[in-house]
Amino acid sequence: MADLMTNGKTTPGTAGARPSARSAYALLTEPECPSAEEPSASRVRAFLAARASAADDLADLGLDLLRKEARTWAETERERFRTLAADLPGDPERLLLARGAALDWAPLGLVSGAWLQWLSSMATADAPAALAALTLYASDVGAGRPRDARGTACGQVLRALRVAEHAHPPARLALDVRIPDDAFALPALLLLMGRRPDDFRAELAGADLCLREAGLPPALVLVDLPAAAVDPADLDPGLHRPHVGAPGGLPAAERLLAALDDAEDDPARVADGFRAALALLRGWHDGLFGRLAAVLDPAHRAAEMLRARAREGSVYHRDHRLAGRPLADWLREAVDTPRPLLDALATSPLIRPGRPERSPLVNGLVSERGAMFRVFTDTDLEILANWIRSLPAAGTGDQDGTGAVDDAGTVDGAGAGDKAGTGGEAGGPEPYAVAGSLSAGFPAGPDPDPRPSADDRPPADLREAYARLQRRSQAPALSAYARTYVHGWLGRAAHGIDGSELGLPGEWPAEGLRPWLADQHDRHAEEFESTAEAELPSREALVESTVQLAPLTMIDGAWLQGFTDYGLASSDIGFSLFETYWDELGNGRAELNHPLIYRQLVESMGVELPPTGTTEFARWPGFQDRSFELPVFWLSIGRFPKTFQPEILGLNLAMELSGVGGSYRRARLGLRAHGFSTRFVDIHNTIDNVATGHSAWAADAIDSYMSTTAPPPGTRARDEVWARVRTGYRALNPPSGWSARRAQRRAASASRPL
Repeated sequence: MADLMTNGKTTPGTAGARPSARSAYALLTEPECPSAEEPSASRVRAFLAARASAADDLADLGLDLLRKEARTWAETERERFRTLAADLPGDPERLLLARGAALDWAPLGLVSGAWLQWLSSMATADAPAALAALTLYASDVGAGRPRDARGTACGQVLRALRVAEHAHPPARLALDVRIPDDAFALPALLLLMGRRPDDFRAELAGADLCLREAGLPPALVLVDLPAAAVDPADLDPGLHRPHVGAPGGLPAAERLLAALDDAEDDPARVADGFRAALALLRGWHDGLFGRLAAVLDPAHRAAEMLRARAREGSVYHRDHRLAGRPLADWLREAVDTPRPLLDALATSPLIRPGRPERSPLVNGLVSERGAMFRVFTDTDLEILANWIRSLPAAGTGDQDGTGAVDDAGTVDGAGAGDKAGTGGEAGGPEPYAVAGSLSAGFPAGPDPDPRPSADDRPPADLREAYARLQRRSQAPALSAYARTYVHGWLGRAAHGIDGSELGLPGEWPAEGLRPWLADQHDRHAEEFESTAEAELPSREALVESTVQLAPLTMIDGAWLQGFTDYGLASSDIGFSLFETYWDELGNGRAELNHPLIYRQLVESMGVELPPTGTTEFARWPGFQDRSFELPVFWLSIGRFPKTFQPEILGLNLAMELSGVGGSYRRARLGLRAHGFSTRFVDIHNTIDNVATGHSAWAADAIDSYMSTTAPPPGTRARDEVWARVRTGYRALNPPSGWSARRAQRRAASASRPL
């Protein structure tokens, strides 16, 4: 486990430790984590500036020259890493380098592109830059295909190299002591800025462009990608992925850059983001090169393995002595400087230099009857054996493999000050040590002297909530408001549900929901046929209903916003929900964007509305207050894709099925009768179809959830989960009577922070 340990790390999860890039990374990979809101924007920018200032040669370069520098650096760096491996004696050493490079890359590779996940929102659903970012992100995440994100390909490489113990979910990488803190600095910074798109959209665009310009991290030339059965296009962020139906790679990043609004996204901030990313990329590779060079030294690997075991071992070795000192003292010192302990072992009877098969440390002591049985892993023992093998063979000493170890575990041997061929002086500087400076001062956690935010207050009313919830802000007061609103709405939806004529079955059918879905479609068609000759609404009534639906329809897909999260967007359950969201926003194309199509319909009726994401839209006097009730629920529940996943799955099915075969067709008759475009209802009646469209995907997502994630059949817990799905389904059109409203108030009052 410790075969690729590095110098100068803190222990993951140490109690009382200050927030770090490592801990921030673990938190920021969670879709509902509010931690990104804690550091101020000025503090994050100060960190960006500090990292960039460490690279003096980049300070005066504009974006074009920065791009050229990134390409040149990457090409030169690849050659440097090839040279490192050129003269290795055999495959074991090459495998060591490949594993070391892959582990260092894992924090970045497993979330490749994830920093773009929040650059689209309901407030920017029709903005060119947001659509360009969503297109690029859809390519990275493998839109429409489960487990096809770039990060999945990284995981495949790690599995091929057998170093994937902590690879899923990516948050677990923070627990992997083989990965140094500095490997988390760049990805954690990108994820942090990605959760603050209103503050850092320009810097993100620049940093993303840098990574795509540099291409596949240079150290990965040490990895045999064909042997891992991985397409380089899936790993290189600069390359388009031909099998994914969304333009990606460097050309798509350039389109995002061109779509930015210079008035809102200062080009100088784009360059700042590029510069900081390149500085971090270069610093990380410099450290990685030193770490990989150290991996080739058997003594370094053995010392680092001892460092990894030293803290725990010191507890159990107070009565054991080595070279005249308690072994516990040696081990306590080894937490920081393991070389003296290694030197003392090398000259003790526990070691037969050059002959691991005769050394008690890796034989008798770790045998089934030995005092250290199962203390070391097989990898640990291999590391120790290689180190012993590298020592100059001694001409004297006991050769029976038992060693002079007394009953108390005391070992006679030379003092630690004697050289033992371990590659360094006892107590001297650690060879190949690389300072862990990239992550120093990482902006994690609250500011030391935080100032109250004017935005951190609950909305005063539904209209303000509608405007604010369209953005991705995770301000605590706003999130608490959203959670309370969801609990209240779901309490209303659940009221009297068992006695209602809810379409969704009382139990999840083992054969899945597709047969039920077909029955519902038939019912919709029958209802349409039975009312086909009914009187159509007047022009005035049609215009009024269309306008009142604008706050809802112009945030089409809002309940699925949380499924843009990197891990959910490519999961077996969430991939189709992300693709539905991607479809609602037109697959990055303005002419297919549903909010834009609906806005054009409203404009054709002679109504000019303010931009959807503005306070002016929410305060527009032509809207009735009740027109915001359901939209605020959509926007609120979309913030909690894990907490309310069963309810979102049910709501999604209800929404996608609601008009197919029936109400969309009737709405088409009314629009056509009064000379308005029917495009909005036409596109939904086709794209939401029950065979291959959104309705089918929604049913399949529920089936996947119930068959893989829900508790086992026949349990109360499973019944409760299905009840939550049914409540979500009913939440699209909950009861509105007095008792239902009372249930809503009670559920909202009972809501507690999660």
